[in-house]
Amino acid sequence: MRSAPPPAVRRRRLSLTWRVIALSSLLVLGLVLAFSWIGHANLSRQFEQSRLKNAQRQASEMHQAIQRSEESVRQLASLVAATQGLGAALPDRGGEALPETLEPQWPTLQLESGVDEILIFDTQGTQTASWGAAQSSHGRPVQRWVQRVIDTDKPLTSLRCSIDCRQYAAVPVLVEGRSVGVVVLSRSLADVMRQAHQITQGDVGLLLVEGTQSRDLPEERWLSEWRGQLIALTGQDESLPALRQASRETRLEELTQRPYRFRHATREIEVSGVSMSEDDDQRGAGYILFTNDITDQVEAIRQDTRTLAIIGLGGWLAAELLLLAILLSPMARLRRISGILPSLAQGEFDSARRAIPRPDSRFPDEIDSLEGATLHLANQLEDLEEEVGIRGDELAARVEELAQERDFIGSLLDTARVFIITLDADDRITLVNDYALSVMGVNEKLLLKRLFDDVFGPHSQPLVGIDGRGQEERLLVTPNGHQHTIAWYHAPLPGMAGEAAGRISVGLDITERKVAEARLTWLAERDPLTGLYNRRFFKEALDDAITQEHSGALLLLDLDQFKDVNELSGHQAGDQLLRQVARVMQEELGHRGTLARLGGDEFALLVRGADRNLATRIAQQINQLLATVTLELGERRHRIAASTGIALFPTHGDNATDLLASADMAMYKAKESSSQRWHLLSTLENARGELKERVYWEERIHRALEENAFVLMVQPIVRLRDRDIRHYEVLIRMQDDSGELISPGAFISVAEHSGQILQIDRWVIHQALDVLAKLKGKEISLAINLSGPSLHDEDLKQYLAEEIITSGVAPEQLILEVTETAAVTDFATARGVLQSLRDLGCRTALDDFGVGFSNFHYLSRLPVDYIKIDGSFIRQLLDDNESRVIVKAIADIANGFDKQVVAEFVEQEAQLPILASYGISYGQGYYLGSPIKASTAFALNENHDFASDTPPRSDTPHHY
Repeated sequence: MRSAPPPAVRRRRLSLTWRVIALSSLLVLGLVLAFSWIGHANLSRQFEQSRLKNAQRQASEMHQAIQRSEESVRQLASLVAATQGLGAALPDRGGEALPETLEPQWPTLQLESGVDEILIFDTQGTQTASWGAAQSSHGRPVQRWVQRVIDTDKPLTSLRCSIDCRQYAAVPVLVEGRSVGVVVLSRSLADVMRQAHQITQGDVGLLLVEGTQSRDLPEERWLSEWRGQLIALTGQDESLPALRQASRETRLEELTQRPYRFRHATREIEVSGVSMSEDDDQRGAGYILFTNDITDQVEAIRQDTRTLAIIGLGGWLAAELLLLAILLSPMARLRRISGILPSLAQGEFDSARRAIPRPDSRFPDEIDSLEGATLHLANQLEDLEEEVGIRGDELAARVEELAQERDFIGSLLDTARVFIITLDADDRITLVNDYALSVMGVNEKLLLKRLFDDVFGPHSQPLVGIDGRGQEERLLVTPNGHQHTIAWYHAPLPGMAGEAAGRISVGLDITERKVAEARLTWLAERDPLTGLYNRRFFKEALDDAITQEHSGALLLLDLDQFKDVNELSGHQAGDQLLRQVARVMQEELGHRGTLARLGGDEFALLVRGADRNLATRIAQQINQLLATVTLELGERRHRIAASTGIALFPTHGDNATDLLASADMAMYKAKESSSQRWHLLSTLENARGELKERVYWEERIHRALEENAFVLMVQPIVRLRDRDIRHYEVLIRMQDDSGELISPGAFISVAEHSGQILQIDRWVIHQALDVLAKLKGKEISLAINLSGPSLHDEDLKQYLAEEIITSGVAPEQLILEVTETAAVTDFATARGVLQSLRDLGCRTALDDFGVGFSNFHYLSRLPVDYIKIDGSFIRQLLDDNESRVIVKAIADIANGFDKQVVAEFVEQEAQLPILASYGISYGQGYYLGSPIKASTAFALNENHDFASDTPPRSDTPHHY
């Protein structure tokens, strides 16, 4: 039983209740502060707007008061000018009677109307009389006013500010509609200032700017920052210090635009100003200043803000108290549950069940569900603890079983016929099985803790993977000098907790297989009869030479009358003669370039860098060499000669196919020549002939596809065990206008070069499925050869799927074949295509296996169901021991990979027992059945009669 865990260290923790209250408090307080700030900002903005409107109203009313005062002064001047006797006294008496006319009215004008001065002028602008204090020192333009009034006969008014500010009015004195003089009257702004004081609730001052400083006023009324003097001021004790502070903090012009607020001592003061009208030549300006104490209004705003904040805080406190009241009970229940859960971990299930009351609420909430879940958990944990006890007993029994299995595996490792090595994280050996020790002939102590690379040598082939997994080959040299090729398979080996992972390596001794592979590789590139390179290797060498932009010559020679040797002396004599020709040419011309036997009695020589002259000399040398070759068989002597065709590259072809075709054409030209046995193809001749040939066959193929002029042929593939026939290979022929069948060798290469091979492949698939559809209910399968270009046809899978669905044929009745050369050339593509075909349900086959062989590793990775051994090995099965070795090796490996094997070109009864002994299941060839039209074959299928309608035998009956 597991021991109880140590008690947890108690830590101070904050209750969930207080966390909720703290977070909600932060939120509500934030909202209170935000609303308080917004309320304060709104009140302040409204107060600012009201004060601005009040200042604008004051300015408007002041301007109206000044205008009314000006109108009043003008009216007073007009009354004075209309005084009885004033007009008659001016022209005749030189003004001597003027004082008597206005003397009675002067006290009334001075006391009741506030007139400070009255001046009388005649029409020449000469002052004739005056009343009141003289103001001539003020720089007033009286003469100009008088002259303007005399000239225009119109009154004028003016506001002048110098030492003080006064309003002036000049009106003409008219007698019988004619001006006889001018009355000038002045009055102070006392009435205007009284009206200003009535307009505002604060103090009012009259500021004179840029005027002459009055010596009668105290120095403290001079405001140097504004360059002005307060000539009138109400509430001087409070307002003067405030105005002096305002003059230091703001400009006078700004006061006329909006009020200026500032704090003076402990009060909030607002100052605004109104500019008075002035004359054009006025050298000073006057401003009426309003000073208002707005402390009470500002304090009221602050009080409202505080009230709003207090109300918000009160709401917050009430909400938190309500929330606390709501949470107290649920949180207490949660604390009870949180205290119970640790006791469950210690196995106190009964106490946990007693601590939680049975739910009796009619309306259960989440905490009720949590309490119920806790009770359910207690029951489950109690059951689990009992189960753990039972499992513990079972585990002990299992440990004992594992110990027995470990002993068994240990003995198995020691008896396994493979190398088994375990390595630690540093790649050092930790275990070696007995088989590895016996092969190496060393003691285990000498290997432990040594590096894997030091014991088993460096890599011969790199790892397939880099994550500890993969496959590699290494060469092992034992102390007695024997060499073994070991195929190692590596996999990660998990380590114990806290330890780095190691690796397990399993090695298989593949020394014998490598020898066979090397032999097969040699045979894949060589002609078994002569030992020269075969067609496949020669074509690759030719492509390589052209690709590397080398120039050179291709010499293609065909032995003349070689058929006579076979017919007169037999095939063995022909083979012997071919070996003699190959030996002579290899000895004399092998150093010139690449020499190959292309098939039958056809040889080829590739000479890199050769020009026309060198190529023709080599052709002449070949004639001389072959003239020395003779074969004597009893009384019969065979001599040999050859016709040689020469094609230069890249002049006569930029790829191996075209160049071989050009050389073949030149060879036939040489056979036609009676003067010499070689022919060098000219560029023009080659171009015209090739173009003509290709255009002809391309048109024939195109017409055959349109007119359905191809004929579907089948050749049976026979099960060797009981000679049963269940599937056939599909072949194709072209039918000419006369009804003759044309072998595919005449047009397939052109179709591949022009791209028409894809259409031919699809025609074959469609026709084959049509045949199978008509054979419903019969266990018949058809094998179709896919060309190399079809492996790159991205729409092939879709086309095949649609055709299968349309025909209603079971996909397993279709076997799709690709050649080994095409598969190995583009392995990744071939593997993907074959797998996609198998995904559709079709079966797959690898054709011509052995010719393009490179590595049996590819065979294990290709998703194919059948392996078809190339017929060149089957033909020589009876006479050539090497062919038997190759066929048996291919059959063994294919059977090992669980793939069915088909032998092609079965032409003799004697071949069948050998093939059966090798484990080959199926055979195909003329002995077992010749190609026949599909319509004929399946009409006579029950009798297996394939004799009728048999086309002439071809050297290459498969691949269409």
